[in-house]
Amino acid sequence: MANNSILFMFLFLSFCTCHGAELELLLSFKSTVNDPYNFLSNWASSVTFCKWNGISCQNSTHVNAIELSAKNISGKISSSIFHLPHVESINLSSNQLSGEIPSDIFSSSNSLRFLNLSNNNFTGPVPIGSLSRLEILDLSNNMLSGKIPEEIGSFSGLKVLDLGGNVLVGEIPLSISNITSLQIFTLASNQLIGSIPREIGQLRNLKWIYLGYNNLSGEIPKEIGDLTSLNHLDLVYNNLTGQIPPSFGNLSNLRYLFLYQNKLTGSIPKSIFGLKSLVSFDLSDNYLSGEIPEEVIQLQNLEILHLFSNNFTGKIPSSLASMPKLQVLQLWSNQFSGEIPSNLGKQNNLTVIDLSTNFLTGKIPETLCDSGSLFKLILFSNSLEGKIPNSLSTCKSLRRVRLQNNRLSGELSSEFTRLPLVYFLDISGNDLSGRIGEQKWEMTSLQMLNLAGNNFSGKLPDSFGSDRLENLDLSESRFSGTIPRSFGRLSELMQLKISRNKLFGDIPEELSSCKNLVSLDLSNNLLSGHIPASLSEMPVLGQLDLSENQLSGKIPQTLGRVASLVQVNISHNHFHGSLPSTGAFLAINATAVAGNDLCGGDSTSGLPPCKGNKKNQTWWLVVACFLAVLIMLALAAFAITVIRGKKILELKRVENEDGIWEVQFFNSKVGKSLTIDEIISSTTEENLTSRGKKGVSSSYKVRSLANDMQFVVKKIIDVNTITTSSFWPDVSQFGKLIMHPNIVRLHGVCRSEKAAYLVYEYIEGKELSEVLRNLSWERRRKVAIGIAKALRFLHCHGSPSGVAGDVSPGKVIVDGKDEPHLRLSVPGLAYCTDSKSINCSAYVAPETKESKDITEKGDIYGFGLILIDLLTGKSPADADFGVHESIVEWARYCYSDCHLDTWVDPFIRGHVSSIQNEIVETMNLALHCTAGDPTARPCASDVTKTLESCFRISSCVSGLKFSSPV
Repeated sequence: MANNSILFMFLFLSFCTCHGAELELLLSFKSTVNDPYNFLSNWASSVTFCKWNGISCQNSTHVNAIELSAKNISGKISSSIFHLPHVESINLSSNQLSGEIPSDIFSSSNSLRFLNLSNNNFTGPVPIGSLSRLEILDLSNNMLSGKIPEEIGSFSGLKVLDLGGNVLVGEIPLSISNITSLQIFTLASNQLIGSIPREIGQLRNLKWIYLGYNNLSGEIPKEIGDLTSLNHLDLVYNNLTGQIPPSFGNLSNLRYLFLYQNKLTGSIPKSIFGLKSLVSFDLSDNYLSGEIPEEVIQLQNLEILHLFSNNFTGKIPSSLASMPKLQVLQLWSNQFSGEIPSNLGKQNNLTVIDLSTNFLTGKIPETLCDSGSLFKLILFSNSLEGKIPNSLSTCKSLRRVRLQNNRLSGELSSEFTRLPLVYFLDISGNDLSGRIGEQKWEMTSLQMLNLAGNNFSGKLPDSFGSDRLENLDLSESRFSGTIPRSFGRLSELMQLKISRNKLFGDIPEELSSCKNLVSLDLSNNLLSGHIPASLSEMPVLGQLDLSENQLSGKIPQTLGRVASLVQVNISHNHFHGSLPSTGAFLAINATAVAGNDLCGGDSTSGLPPCKGNKKNQTWWLVVACFLAVLIMLALAAFAITVIRGKKILELKRVENEDGIWEVQFFNSKVGKSLTIDEIISSTTEENLTSRGKKGVSSSYKVRSLANDMQFVVKKIIDVNTITTSSFWPDVSQFGKLIMHPNIVRLHGVCRSEKAAYLVYEYIEGKELSEVLRNLSWERRRKVAIGIAKALRFLHCHGSPSGVAGDVSPGKVIVDGKDEPHLRLSVPGLAYCTDSKSINCSAYVAPETKESKDITEKGDIYGFGLILIDLLTGKSPADADFGVHESIVEWARYCYSDCHLDTWVDPFIRGHVSSIQNEIVETMNLALHCTAGDPTARPCASDVTKTLESCFRISSCVSGLKFSSPV
C-alpha cells in the first residue's frame, strides 16, 4: 500500500512539474507577440491552458495542438512553444509575424508532426535541424533568404515540403532525394538557379511538383518520368531548355502539366498524348515546333489546352473535335495553317476558343457554339473567309467576339445584331457589307464596337441597343448621311471614331452631351457648317480631329479653354479668323491647322500674325525691350553663380589611405556636405539598410556631419562586375540630367579601382509594398499618378532617356505627403548588379524574363501590375488565383466577367459606389499596360494623360487608341 502511495505521489509531482513547464512555455510565447484582436485574452494562469483559445490537449493534460492561424498576431516569436514536449501540430499561418524563425525549432521537439508558418513576414535563413516525425512543413510566402540547407534531406518523414514564395537563392540541394516519403514538393516563386536535380526521380511517392517562377535552367530531367504517382507537375516561368522528355509518357496519373514560359524546343513527344488522365495541359510561351498529331484524341479527359505563343505548324488536328470535355482551346500566335476543323464544338463543351494570329483559311465552322456555353471567340489576324456563320447569330452565350483582320464577307444577320450578352465586338478589317443602319440593334450589353475597315454603306444606325457603349469605331467604310443626333444619348461613350466615310451635314450639338467623351474623330468626311461651341462644355475631351472636311466659320475661342484638350487637328477645312491663344492651340503643329485661312498662334503653327493696331505693336515692342534687359541681367547673375559652383561639380581626383578616388557630385550643396572619407567611414553594418543580390552591392543611410543632411549610399563592392565601357559616362549624364520630383535623385559618384559608391537623395518614407494595404483610394491614386509622371519623364523627357528596370512596389518610396519616389537603376547597373533580381521580380515583363533586355515597355508592364495591386490588394506573387495562371489572367477575367465587389481590395470597397468609374477605367488601363504583346502597351505619356483625365472626373474613360485586351 505504501509503495502505491509513493508511486502515485511521484506521478502526481511529475504531472505538476510537466504541466507547469508547459504553462510557462505558452505564456512566454504570448509575451513576445502582439495580439490586437485579443484572441489570446484567456491565456492566463487562472484558466486551465487546455481551455485557452487555439489550444487543444491530449486527454485534457498535455498540449497537443496550437491553432492560431489568421489572428492578426504580429511581432517576433520565441522558440518556447517549440519546446512543448507533446505538441504535434503548430499552425501560425496568415499572421504578421516577423523576424527570423528561431534557429532551434528543428531540434527542440521530438513529437511535432505538422508545422505551418506560411503567409507571415519571417526573414533570415531556413533553420537547420531535423525532426524525424515531422510530416508537413510549410514556410511558404514569407521573406526567407539564403540557400536551402543541405540538412533538409534529414527530414526523412516529410510528406509535404512547401518553401514557395520566398527569396531563397542557390540550387536545389541534392539531399532532397533522401526524403523518399515526400508527396508534395513546392519551391515556386523564389530565386533558385541551376538545374533540376536528376535525383528527384528517386522520390517515387511524389504527387505534386511545383518549381515555377524561379530561374532554373538546363534540361528537364528525364527521371521525372519515373514518378508514376505524379498528379501535378508545374515548372513554369523558368529558363528550362531542350526538349520535353518522352519519359513523361509514363506519368499515367498526371492530371495537370504546366511547362509554360520557358525556352523549350522541339516537338511534343507522342508519348504525351497517352496521358489519359490529363485535365489541363499548358505548354504556351516556349519555342516548340512541329505539328500536333491526331493522337491528341486520346486525351479524352482534357478540359484546357494551351499551346499559344510557340512555333507549331501544320493543320489544327480534326480529332480535337472529338474530345468531349474540352472547354478551353488557345492556340494563338503560332503558324497553324489550313482550315479550322469543320466539326469543332460539335462534341466539345467549349467555352473559350482563341486561334488568333495564325495562317488559318477557309470558313468559320457552324458548330463552334453547339455546346451553348461559348462566351469567348477570338479568331483575329488570320485569312478566314465567307460569311459569319448563322449559328453564331443564335449563340446567346457569347460575350467577347474578335474576328478582325480576316477576309470575312457578306452581311450581318438580324439575329447577330441582337446578341444579348456580347459586350466586346470587333469585326473590323474585313470585307463585310450591307446597310446596317436599317437593321435593328439590340445588343444590350455592348461596351465596345469596332466595325471599321469594311464595306458597310447607307446611314449610320441610330442606336445599338446599349446605354453602356464606351468605344465606337465606324471608320473607314462607306457610310453616308448625317451623324445621328441620338449619339448624344450615349452617356458612357469615351471614344467615337467615324472618320474616312462619306458623312455630310452639321456636327450635331447633341454630341456635347457625351460628358465622358475623350476622343472624337470625325476626319475625312464631307461635314459642313461650324464647330459647335458646345464642344467646349465636354469636361474630359482630350483629342479632337475634324480634319479633311468642308467645315467653315471661326474656331470657337472657348475651345481653347478646355483644360483636358491636348490634341487638335482642324486642317484642310474652310476655317478663317484667329486661332484661340490658349490650351491645345497654344503650341499647335503647323500640319494640324494647314489648309485653312487662319492667323495667329506661335511660331510652331506656321500661320501669319493677325493684323492688329500699330500703337499696340509699339507698346509691345517697348515691353519686349524692357524684358530683354531684365533677362540679360538675370543671365549675368546666373552665370556668376554657375561659375562659382562649377568647381564643386567638376570631376576630382582625391587620394586617401584607400587609394585614389574619382569623385563627382551633381549637386553643389551635396558636394559641400560630403567627403569621400565621410562616405567610406559611414558604410558600416549599423548604417546598413539593404544588401544586394550575391553581395555585389549594399545600401547605407548616411548623415553629413557638416549640415546634418541625410543620404543613401549604394556601395558597389566589386567594380569588376561592371563590364560596360560606357557605364561611368552614362552615370555622369544620369546624375546631371535625371531630375524629377517623383524620381530619387543621384547626387554623386565616387570610384576607385576596388570599389565604387553612388550617393542618392534620402527620402523619408516607406516602401509602397509596406504601406499599400493601408492606403485609401485617394492616396492610392496619388501614388499611381506620381509613378506615371516619373515614367513619362524618364521615357519621354529625360536626356538621356532611360528605363527604370524594375517597376515594383519595393522600388517606390512613399513620403509623408503620399508622394511616390521611384528608385531607378542607373544605366547599365541593372545589367551589371541587379539583372538576376530584375528577372526574378514578380513584376518583370514576360519578354524581359526571356530576353534579359530591359525596355520602356517592360516598365509599363510593371506599372500595370502596380495598378492591379492598388485596385485589388493582390500582388503577382500571390498564389491564389484559382484556375487562372497569373494575376494578369485573373484580372482580365474579373474585369470582363465579375462584379466589381468581387475583386476590389476590401480596404477600399466601402467607397466603390462613388468611385466606380475610376476603378473600372483604371483597371482597363492596367490591362492595356500588361498586354502580352509589348507593342500593344501604351507609352508612358499616354498612360499619364489617361490617369489624369480619369481621376479629374470620376466618371471618365480612357482616350487611348489601342485595342482592348483579349
